[in-house]
Amino acid sequence: MRRPLIVLLAVAAFAAAAPAARAADPVKVQLLAFNDFHGHLEPTTPGTITPAPGGARVPAGGIEYFATHVRRLKRTSPRTLLVSAGDLVGGSPLTSALFHDEPTIEAMNLLGLTADGVGNHEFDEGITELRRLSAGGCHPTDGCQDGDGFAGADFPFLAANVREEATGRTVFRPYVIRRAAGIPIAFVGVVLEDAPSIVSAAGIAGLEFGDEADAINALVPTLRRRGVRAIVVLAHEGGQQSQPGGINDCNGLVGPITAIADRLSPQVDVIHSAHTHQPYVCRRGGRLLTSSASFGRLITDIDLELDPGSRDVAKAEAVNRIVTQDVPRNAAMSRLLARYQALAAPLRDRVIGATAGPLTREQNPAGESTLGDVIADAQLAATQAANGALAAFMNPGGIRADLDAGEVTYGEAFTVQPFGNSLVTLTLTGKQVDTLLEQQWCGQDPAFPRILQVSKGVTYTWDPAKPACDRVEDASIRLGGAPVDPAGAYRVTVNSFLADGGDNFVVLREGTDRVGGGDDLDALEAYLAANAPLAVPALDRIVRAG
Repeated sequence: MRRPLIVLLAVAAFAAAAPAARAADPVKVQLLAFNDFHGHLEPTTPGTITPAPGGARVPAGGIEYFATHVRRLKRTSPRTLLVSAGDLVGGSPLTSALFHDEPTIEAMNLLGLTADGVGNHEFDEGITELRRLSAGGCHPTDGCQDGDGFAGADFPFLAANVREEATGRTVFRPYVIRRAAGIPIAFVGVVLEDAPSIVSAAGIAGLEFGDEADAINALVPTLRRRGVRAIVVLAHEGGQQSQPGGINDCNGLVGPITAIADRLSPQVDVIHSAHTHQPYVCRRGGRLLTSSASFGRLITDIDLELDPGSRDVAKAEAVNRIVTQDVPRNAAMSRLLARYQALAAPLRDRVIGATAGPLTREQNPAGESTLGDVIADAQLAATQAANGALAAFMNPGGIRADLDAGEVTYGEAFTVQPFGNSLVTLTLTGKQVDTLLEQQWCGQDPAFPRILQVSKGVTYTWDPAKPACDRVEDASIRLGGAPVDPAGAYRVTVNSFLADGGDNFVVLREGTDRVGGGDDLDALEAYLAANAPLAVPALDRIVRAG
């Protein structure tokens, strides 16, 4: 039956007068992100951060304080997810590294970590060991040193661009999906494509590291078919501010992450980056790009608003928050830390030498550091008589902490050199020595040259005004105090990481008559003991022209 016209008109009038139905409120989600933790459970390694250029350093970091800050931040949001962008483990201080970083995994389980996008240091002990950290089980050599077994990680490692060459399968899942009020959020993990150049080759044999952006973009159609519109990338690659900036600034970001970000699908909403140990909060190509320095000193607090209709990110904002040490220590973390500290104490606290002054990683304008000189000298001393070494070269990235003046404990020395590399003495021609020195800039990221630290008797001059592959003045190179003959043969010592071509010093792979030596840390210990108190060397081995 047809309704009377007057009724239809009345209904229309009511509809016009009624207010429009309110759109559903956005779903708010808090992401707490961090990166490059490196097993820094204790609050004193390094224990400070500078919030703004020229400002004072403030105490920061330590897992007991980190956990308290995470708990407090969680209280500010109805939905919180904690994520890491790699190097969660590896290059760790003794309290974690002595136990193959099991303490750090256990701490992250207590924190409720959602996912870790693997970094290069996750591969330090090889893919088999990384799989053990994920799945659990005692270490194949050292067993379960704390006596109560090891259950593995309660969170997934993510590696979208790392595949087995034989099968084409990713070594870990490429992404994980979590839901907030029913809305899916995908977290995709990638590690820098150049990871093989900075990881020991033996541990990653048979693995292929692909292009980061390609791997992420290839997943976008799959994620959209699964109904995912909100995509967060945990990228273990980064950049740095080219102009002085604070922890929440973005003053001219440069570095590899910029090219990756520019190539990503517009469907990607947030990138939390890593690797360079730098803090920044940026917007690039309409998306959020962040990093939280290193060692658990900052937490990047990312606030998302999800549109219930589109299920996509409608708004994203971030701020880097300092993990201050003026809050109560988390009791569960204190118990975990105390247990492992007690197990490590007899080895950690043994005095192995002394220094007459502080030895630091800080490089002078030529690229030389006092601690770098000492480590190179220690490696030369360990291999000079036995293997005929004339010189030693040390990669700066392998020096992880400074040494204060006075007594040096084994724990302090371990923190300086935690990787357990062995020493390798090999023969290079004079021309190859020149190539080695040129490779400090040639084939490297221009923003991050890798100036090798050199032993006594090694001197040379380089000119920053010259091209990247021709900066060393050939006639200035001396080994053992004598000029280098391009056709001559020279015995040099490096660690096993460099000997395999690590840090893109690929010429070292050509070295002949290789002889293995002892552990790099043992060499440092012996040198400190033999020369106590060790004088601070003068920085006069590397000369920068101009």
